[in-house]
Amino acid sequence: MRTSPVITEDAVRAALRSVIDPEVGMNIVDLGLVYGVTVSPDTLHVDLTMTTPACPMGEMIFDDAERALRALAPPGVAIDLGLVWDPPWGPEKMSEHAREHFGWHG
Repeated sequence: MRTSPVITEDAVRAALRSVIDPEVGMNIVDLGLVYGVTVSPDTLHVDLTMTTPACPMGEMIFDDAERALRALAPPGVAIDLGLVWDPPWGPEKMSEHAREHFGWHG
């Protein structure tokens, strides 16, 4: 009997690194827009935020994230993306790599 490969949180985050916020040219993981990942046998749940509620690229980012996760997930696994605003996003959520890229040290 063949079993589906186990999807890890690291694999989900790696897949989401292909999703770029076009306004800043950086992936959503390093920007700190991925707030949570939950993996179960039948669902990949990811909570995302945007840098601002008025982000004009939000729908495109969600579509790109769903596409990246769909490519990772075996058939039959549901993709569930949630939009969260709490806590509000801030530059401190960015990876060290992203802060260096934008010249924000500290």
